[in-house]
Parts: sequence; structure tokens; C-alpha cells
Amino acid sequence: MPVMPLPANPSSAEDACALPALGAASGRGAHNDDPARAGVTGQDPLLDALMRLAARHFDVAAACVLPGEAADVPAWLGAGVDAPLREALREVREVLRTTARNENESMVEPWIVNDLDSDPAWQACLSRASALPFRFVAAWPLTGANGDALGSLCLLDHAPRELSAQQRASLDDFARVIAALAHEALPSDATLRAELDTLRERERLLALAIAGSGTGIWDRNVVTGEIRYSTGWKAMLGYADDEVTNRIEDSYLRLHPEDLAYVQATMRAHFEGRTDQYEVEHRIRCKDGSYKWICSRGKVTARGSDGHALRMVGTSTDVTSMREMAERLRESVNLVTNLTNEVPGLVFQCRRAPDGHTCFPYASAGIGEIYELTPEQVATNAAGIDALIHPDDLDAYRASFAESAATLAPWHLEYRVRLPQQGLRWRQGDAKPQRLADGATVWHGFITDVTERKRIEAELQEFAMTDGLTRLANRRHFMARLDAQLVLLRRTGGPDCALMMCDLDHFKSINDRFGHAVGDDALRHFASVLREHLRVGDVAGRIGGEEFAILLGGADLDGACTVARRIQDCIAEAPLLSQTGTVVLTVSIGVTQLRVDDVSAETPLSRSDVALYRAKKGGRNRIERA
Repeated sequence: MPVMPLPANPSSAEDACALPALGAASGRGAHNDDPARAGVTGQDPLLDALMRLAARHFDVAAACVLPGEAADVPAWLGAGVDAPLREALREVREVLRTTARNENESMVEPWIVNDLDSDPAWQACLSRASALPFRFVAAWPLTGANGDALGSLCLLDHAPRELSAQQRASLDDFARVIAALAHEALPSDATLRAELDTLRERERLLALAIAGSGTGIWDRNVVTGEIRYSTGWKAMLGYADDEVTNRIEDSYLRLHPEDLAYVQATMRAHFEGRTDQYEVEHRIRCKDGSYKWICSRGKVTARGSDGHALRMVGTSTDVTSMREMAERLRESVNLVTNLTNEVPGLVFQCRRAPDGHTCFPYASAGIGEIYELTPEQVATNAAGIDALIHPDDLDAYRASFAESAATLAPWHLEYRVRLPQQGLRWRQGDAKPQRLADGATVWHGFITDVTERKRIEAELQEFAMTDGLTRLANRRHFMARLDAQLVLLRRTGGPDCALMMCDLDHFKSINDRFGHAVGDDALRHFASVLREHLRVGDVAGRIGGEEFAILLGGADLDGACTVARRIQDCIAEAPLLSQTGTVVLTVSIGVTQLRVDDVSAETPLSRSDVALYRAKKGGRNRIERA
């Protein structure tokens, strides 16, 4: 949790590397007038600088050199080291020597004790130095050019801790530099200073990197409840260095109340070893009272012998702008989703792979109305939609997508679907394609229900071709069919086709006697007789008034006359039964055959009309040929 940062946004390497050194031998917590501030040797300023640099670099309370047994090694622990610290360091040296002798080894191997309290032998050796409660010690051997044990570079800290592999490598680098200096074997003062400059430059670059990242650092002592923050961490929330306490309890007060329990639970899980690291996003109150979203990451760096967390170090990063951007993006997605879901139709994204596999990665809620499916059912495979397309339209449906993919032309199609609940419905789809880098084609488009429009169109088309009273073909449509039959006859020479003109006899008298309503009933009655007795493919139409025309495909004059007599017999046997009484109907019919040399549809129509005139003049209810 970001409630325990340390140097972030540092302005110097000292701020970045963590805690200031206590002079040559000491790391944190002393003032300039502290006796321990004096140089370790009082003789070599360069070694004195190395100790301060090591203390800062490893973030420990003390860094010093423990002399070995070689006679030519100077006593680097000088009078500048106060008595309690000198006593503690002597104890450490004796323990190292004694342990090495017990193991029949020389002090040429690194010694690292992560927690002195966990080892009774160390506690006994350091009993007289209890005034300085060091709990961590690392002694790295200083070896001369001829293999002599010159001593050890020693790091000490008040809290238990562990050294990473990278820190061990750095400690080895420091030890080699110090050993060369101690043995007066450095190639040159300039070379040594160059190595020191390199170390300082690394610290400077680390400081700049932390400062530029907008990240704050924190260091928490779990045992004491103390937490230290870097300058950058404080500045991130608008605080000056002296405006933030180092108590963990105060850090919890800065947390947003809704996030407190979550942060504490996440940290507790890491303390208990249930997670590899601590990571959480939460809100922290700034100095001005506003809240910032912070991403905090940390890790326990030291644990006691019982596994309890002792120290934790981590970083805090301001992620407010990213959270706000994510929220705006989420609101935009919700808005688009809500809009598309409210549109009466299906808003979709369709993807067709080069191998033809098709899916709908996005489908609005309208898919339930359009296809009676869910978005999940088509997200990876569009087979469920194909199964709903009307069999007569399926080939055209697939071909339309294939052509659009090949030419990148907009997709447009009207097609039928057969749905389990809605039955037969019409759909219209429109979309624009786009080719992807992998060769796939993606369409973004819209599918809507056009069933009602198709019904209206069909009705309008029927009205345009149908006589409103009799529901037979009107004159215009009948003449178009007659023209088409003549074209076929001229092109192929067949088949035979006959044309009949029919006229209800004495129709004017029916209107005069029974009224026009009964006259209309008579026309509808005759039309029903024609529909009942004509074959599929024959065309009957009302030409005007009480005149009707019939086109008989595949019939010669004799066949047409046979049909005409059947119509006359039927109308005679089934008179019109009206509210005013029974109305007896008869019909006169003129018959002709279409000819190749007929100039237009009017030609055979005129011939049959002449034959009709003869039938009426000859006494009505007759059939005449022309």
C-alpha cells in the first residue's frame, strides 16, 4: 500500500538510494556532529568516501572495514568510531574469526546473517553491544593480490533484511575496490576515482529515472509501525517534506474510506505469504483535500525466523489520469452499446476469414428480434444464422457476402428467414467491408426487419396488376402477358396459344333491374367461375366493364372452344344468388388463336373482339371463332 513510501522524485542520488549515511561508518539517523560521523581511518579520505557511498548504496545503518590479521593492514577502525560501535564491530570480527577456525576455514567466504536474533550464538557474542541493536550483518572478504585475507567489508543494519543477487554482486565490486586500496595495489588514483564516478553516475541515473517516472518510494518497518516516504512521494500528493508523519496509523487516515479495508486485506495477504508481492489501486487524500488514484506495489524484504514480515519496501505511482481515461472509455462503450441495443434492428460486426469461416464478433441486442439468437451464439461461428436463412435465398445470401469480400463493394441484400417463433420474415442487410492485414474481411453494418414493407410492396404490386373489383388481372397487366406470349411465339414458333373474349349478356339490364351492387356481384361471380375452371398458367383479366379476356397457353381453337363451353355450362348451372333474388347469367365468347404474324397484342385481341361481336349479334350465349 502506498502509505509507506521513501525517497521518490529525488533531487539527488542520496534521496534516490534511500537513507542518508552516518558518516564513514554509519548509514542512517545521525547528525553532522555525531561522533560516528568521523572517518573510519582518519587517514584516507577516499576510503572514508567509499564507506559513505556503500552505506547509501545498500541503504544500511553502517558500512565499515573490519581489519584482518595481516600485519601490513592499517587499523582502519580509528578513534572516530565511538566506543559502543567499536565494541560491536570487534565482537563481529571475533565471531567471524572464531566461526572460520571452527570450520577449519579462513575468512575468505562471504558471511551474511539476515537476522542476528534468530541465531543464539550471535546474540551471545553481541550481548555487550546491546546498546546498538544491530540485527543484520554482511561481511564480504577483502582478499589481496597474493590471496592474503585483508579483512572484511561489513554492512550492518538495525532491521533484518536480505541481499538480492544484484546487491551481492555490487558488494563484491565494493570489496575489490577497497581491497586494492588497502593493499596499495590500485593501478592509479585516477582509475579508482573513475570507478567511484561510475558508481555515483549510476546513482544519479537511478535518481533521474525515479524522478521522471512520477513514482514515490516508501519503506515500512512492520515491527515498529514506522513508514518513511521519499520527497517525490510527498510531492505527488502536494505535501512538503516536513508535512507527512512516519506513523502507519496516519497513513491509513489518508486512504479513502471505501478503499481502506481492501488495502489492508491485500497487504495482510502479502505479509502472510499468500501473494508474491503487494499490488493495489486505491485513492489517497491529497493536501488540498482531493483524492488521487494511486497504484502501489511493494514486497517484503525481510522476515523473522517465524516468517513474520519485518520490513517492506515499495513504490506508489499516480494513475489518476489513466483511471479517468479508462472511465471515459468505459462510458463511451456503454453509450454506444446502449444506443445500438435500442436501435430496432441488428447492429453487427461480421468477420470472414480467408478460408471462409465467418463469425459475428459483435452483435447488438437486436439479434434476438432479427434472428432469435444471442450475441454469444454467433460470436465465434455464424452457422446458426445460416441455418435460419430461407433455403431458396441461402445461395444468394452466401454469394452476396463472397462478392462483397472479393470486390470490397458494400453489401446489400433482401432475404427471407424462417424463425422458430416468428415464422417467415423478410430481412434487409447493409454493410461496408474492410480488408484486414491477415486477409480477413470485416463488415460493419445493420440488419433490419422489412417484412411489413415487403407486404406493402406486394400489395401495391398486386394493385398495379389486378382489377380491384374482380381480383383478376387488369387490362394493363393482361396486355403485358399477351405481349410476352407473342414474343415467345415469334422466337420459338410455339406452343399454340388461344385468346378468348367474354361478355356477360344483358349486363345493363341487370344493373337497371337489380342495381349496380348486384351488377358488381355478377362480375365477381363470373370471375370466381373463371378462377375455378382455368388451369395453372392460364391468365384471365377484366378488360373493361363486363368484358373479360382469357389467355390459354398450349391450346388451339378446338381446345379453346371446349373451355368456352365449360364456362358457359358452369355459369348456367350456378346462377347468382343475391338478396333481391336469383340472377341468371349467360356469356357470349369470341375465340381466336395467336399467330406469328400478329403485329401486337391488339391484333389478336381485335380478332377475338370481332368474334365476340358476332356471337352477341347472333343471339348471345354463343361461341364464335375468328
